[in-house]
Formats: sequence, C-alpha cells, structure tokens
Amino acid sequence: MALIAFVVAAALASSVAEVTRARTREAEERRREADLAAEMARLLLRGEDLAQALPTAAARLAQVLGLHSAAIELEAMEGDKRRVAFPLREGTRRLGTLLVGADTPEASLRRLQERVVPALEALLSAALEREELLGEVVETASLRRADVVKTAVLRAVSHDLRSPLTAIAAAGEAVALPGLSEHEREELASVIEQETRRLSRLVENLLDQSRLEAGVAEPHREWTSVEEVIGAALDELSAKAEEFTPSIDRELPLVRADSAQLERALVNVLENARRHSGGHPVSVRARAVRTHAGENDRVIVRIVDRGPGIPPLQLERVFEPFYRAGTAQGGHRGSGLGLAIARGFVQANGGKLYVESLPGQGATFVFELPLDPVVPPAEDQAPVGVAGARDERDGR
Repeated sequence: MALIAFVVAAALASSVAEVTRARTREAEERRREADLAAEMARLLLRGEDLAQALPTAAARLAQVLGLHSAAIELEAMEGDKRRVAFPLREGTRRLGTLLVGADTPEASLRRLQERVVPALEALLSAALEREELLGEVVETASLRRADVVKTAVLRAVSHDLRSPLTAIAAAGEAVALPGLSEHEREELASVIEQETRRLSRLVENLLDQSRLEAGVAEPHREWTSVEEVIGAALDELSAKAEEFTPSIDRELPLVRADSAQLERALVNVLENARRHSGGHPVSVRARAVRTHAGENDRVIVRIVDRGPGIPPLQLERVFEPFYRAGTAQGGHRGSGLGLAIARGFVQANGGKLYVESLPGQGATFVFELPLDPVVPPAEDQAPVGVAGARDERDGR
C-alpha cells in the first residue's frame, strides 16, 4: 500500500510539474509575442515609409519566433513549394500577405495562425490608415502652400505688372498727341524704355523663381570672372557712375559658376540696394579670402547701402519669396522675389548669400563663392562671357 501510494504521488507530482512547465513555456512565448507586437508597432506605426519598415519587421518576427525566413508583402500572394502564405485581412479587405518557409514546423504554423497573424493584421491596418492620413495631410499642406503662392503671384501680377503696363500705355498714347515738343517726346520715350526694362525684369524674376521651385535651375559651371559678372550686372541696371562705387581687388581668382545665374543674383541685390540707399552711392567690394589649409578659400562680394537698415527679425525673412519688408524709399516695395531668387542661384552654385544690418545703419549683403582647389588649365583661363552663358542658359 505504501509503495502504491508513493507511485501515485510521484505520478501526480510529475503531471503537475509537467503542466506547470508547459504553462511556463506558454507564458514565456506569449511574453515574447507581446514584446514582438510592441516592437512591430513601433516599426510599422512610427516610420514615415511603411514599405521600408516591412523588411525589418519581418526579419524581427523570424528571429523572435525561430523561423528560417519570413516576409511581409503589401499585396495578395499565394504559397508554393518553398513558402507558406498567410493572408492578412481586415474584414473583406486584403491588406497583404505573411510568407514563411515551407519547412516551418506544424506547431509554429498553428502559433502563427492563431496568435501572430491577428495581431499583425491589426497593426498593418493601423499602419496603412496612418499612411493614408499622412498622405492627406501632406497633400492638404501642399495645396495650402500652393494656394498661398498662387495668391502672392496674383497680387504681384495684379500690381507689379499693371503699374509698368499702365505707364507704358499712358506714355504711348501721349506720344501720339499733336503739339508735343521734341524734349517731351524724349521724356515719354525714356518712360517707356524704363518701364519696359522694369517689366522685363519682373517677368524674368517670375520665371527664375518657377525654375528654382521646380528644381530645374541647374547651373552650367564654367571658369568665371567675378569682376566681369559685376560689370555686366551694373550694365544691365544702366547704373550711373554716382550710384555705385566698385572696389575690386586686382588678380581676383576665377570661380567655377554659372555666370548668367550669378549676374541675375547680383542684379537683384544691386537693384534692391540702390532702391533702399536713399540717394547715397552703393559700395560694391570684392576680394579673395584664402586660408593656410586651403579648405575654405572663397571670393567675397559685399554690397553695402546706407539706407534705413533691416530689423533683426527680418534678416532671414527678406529672402523668402514674396516677402516685402516695407522699408523701401519712396514707397516702392518691389515684387518680393529678387532676394529669394538671388539666394537660390548663389546656393545652386555652391555659395552663400546673407545680410548683415543694424537698423538705421544700412545693410550689407554678402556673397561667398567657393574657390575651386583645382587651378584652371591654361586653355580655360579665359572666363566665359556673361552674355554667352546667358544665351546658353536660355537655349539660344
């Protein structure tokens, strides 16, 4: 009787111990599955691109569950001799497919079907919904930005284009009137010429800004003389001798840049400085800065006016498209495109454009153009002409 009692007690203890071990293993598996679900939630719901997060999530799933391979696809796929497919659904909607190796044990397949697939379906559904919502938010923001830009363009067109057109039309009608003296006709012709140039610059600015925003304003870099580019910019502005005072170092090195784009940038900044100078001459200085290591060699062009200056909070905003600081002399405020285009062209050529100013003490716009460490060969020492580069850029 004692022996029988001991055998029965041992059998019962062994059964209880086995049940306890089984429940412990199941609890450990469920804990690992819960950790896996939390980790996959971070991977699938935090990343911006779901397609890029899926391979990492599948690799982590295979590692935790001890599978030879696993893949998660966002399309309906069928199993074959090499893979077993688990369809992932949300109701009647097919979300994707979980693929595992055909050599996966039957117990692991049941575990996947019963416990892993439902959690993965919920996570994948939430991730796809999040991606759709994120796309709608981005699209809404883009539409709102496009609407703001469109409104700004319409305002610029309605005012800045109408003003020169009105002046040209009025001067053209006045020229046809009888009894005008030769001097009056010359004045009217001068008005037509000035307003035509103003209209042409505005149209060029609108086209340049559209190229920059579209990312198609790629520079055609050639060895370029900064001195010649400054001279071409002053010529385009029809600058009088008393309006600008150039000071350019001798033996200024050549830079690798698109001379036509640099000219447009300089024209816009020079015109802005002349407009705000209050009748005082604008200083234009250019010099080369070299370091011992040669890692930051550059040409610096400084355009200094003696106008009212720019408030500290507006030093960066003046480079935003269509932003107008409202400090121009004589009530002229411009289209708000010139400085944005200038910075875009300078940055496209690897340089920097920024402004230094104290209110009431004028403003200094600084161009920094990097010097190429490679010395141009003798046949390239002659810089590209600005007019030729401009014709090449326009496709002529």
